[in-house]
Amino acid sequence: MESRNKILSAIAQNQPASTPLPDISDLAVVDYEVVEKFSATLAGIGGQVVDIVSVREVVPFVKNYYEGAQRIITTVEALGDMAETDWREADPHSLENVDLMIMEAEFGVAENGALWVTEAYMGQRVAPFITQNLAVILKRSEIVPTMHHAYDRIGKADYPFGMFLAGPSKTADIEQSLVLGAHGSRTMTVFLLMSE
Repeated sequence: MESRNKILSAIAQNQPASTPLPDISDLAVVDYEVVEKFSATLAGIGGQVVDIVSVREVVPFVKNYYEGAQRIITTVEALGDMAETDWREADPHSLENVDLMIMEAEFGVAENGALWVTEAYMGQRVAPFITQNLAVILKRSEIVPTMHHAYDRIGKADYPFGMFLAGPSKTADIEQSLVLGAHGSRTMTVFLLMSE
């Protein structure tokens, strides 16, 4: 551990000076309606969008579409009656049998269907990747048009860990055959919540 601490200390002491983010307002051209574009883009990469008025509308959807799910986890307290909420401090290996995870996203990006999620929304970093199916609740008002807008938004905040997540996991590298769930969830559903 001593060598690790020495390396981290050296890195911390040799950080480059901060520079302001460039002005990218001329690059972020928007000629579309963001919710429609987000929905179409996500569908195009294998995800699905479901419009909801309240978080509780997730419950009948899950009961209908994930009837055989053995284990459902969530970081959304309002859904604690239908899914486990006490798993966040558990050994990450104990999540290997999760069929469905339900979480929220901070915002979405219309041009590529990506969602910005941080550890606060994930519960554990491994959770959105180890689950077989992923469901994400996103407020319609929290969709930005482009990645330029997204970077402008996250560049002004401080996150210990965050990532963009778009659609279910897939690859076609193996003998040019499409494989779903190669590196993460096999399905992704985004519940678009009307602003409350």
